[in-house]
Amino acid sequence: MSAVVLELPSDLRHELKEPLGEIYTDTAALLADAGDPIIAVGDMVTYHLIEAGRVPDLALVDERTKRSAVDADVAATINGFDRTRAVANPAATLTAELLAALREGIDNDETTLLDVEGEEDLATLPAVLAAPAGASVVYGQPDEGMVLADCGEAARDRDRVRSLLERMDGDTERAFDLVSV
Repeated sequence: MSAVVLELPSDLRHELKEPLGEIYTDTAALLADAGDPIIAVGDMVTYHLIEAGRVPDLALVDERTKRSAVDADVAATINGFDRTRAVANPAATLTAELLAALREGIDNDETTLLDVEGEEDLATLPAVLAAPAGASVVYGQPDEGMVLADCGEAARDRDRVRSLLERMDGDTERAFDLVSV
């Protein structure tokens, strides 16, 4: 198991409920507004993007949605990636393994699927900071839709994301180093 670099304290959980961008229920509309590359965090988001004909450049999945296993047809649809890598990341944490794999996936020219043993939810935060200008991070907002987070240098949410990561328990400097921000 990879070393935990950051852990979400319970007093920050409520701040993660506010979306980092616009919420979409129509995948085609989301794709029309999305930048490039696209980083997908979550099984259902990845599924909907692939069903719409767009394999994400980087996707992180854990074979779960709302704490339950995804349907077999959803799991079977999540394919078509050039590379697949398994990483460990316990719930409410960010491990060195996940952060390094995230950076590697962003830097790689091939499409990459990170199959997370544990939970991938918090990967949205470092993905927003590590993604290049013009990229989009897409993640699920339970019972509402898909959130399209802008990763431009001027995006106000980058400051919010940095603040959230800095207030997590652990070694923020190491986390930023692992994702090169």
